[in-house]
Amino acid sequence: QVQLVESGGGLVQPGGSLRLSCACSGSIFRVNAMAWYRQAPGKQRELVATIAPFGSTNYAEPVKGRFTISRDNTKNTVYLQMNSLKPEDTAVYYCNTKWAGTNYWGQGTQVTVSS
Repeated sequence: QVQLVESGGGLVQPGGSLRLSCACSGSIFRVNAMAWYRQAPGKQRELVATIAPFGSTNYAEPVKGRFTISRDNTKNTVYLQMNSLKPEDTAVYYCNTKWAGTNYWGQGTQVTVSS
């Protein structure tokens, strides 16, 4: 069974930074791609960034140059460093991975960007 637990959300002013963490239980972490998604109120969940097992990354256009996804395979943890935050980044952020045809999600962590 795979469990994902996010942390690190909160309230930040525009232009500020936050770092999200997602701890993954189970032995699949090191061989699996990981992703961050977000869902704003009244909107569909959208992909933010992905990272492959050996570190190659991809980003959605709205966050390119501001967000950085990384992973520590010794800690089974994936991170999302978010800089230059904007009010439109406000959302619940979810960690995700897929294994044996099943999508696994964390419980989500709220990020609010507001002055």
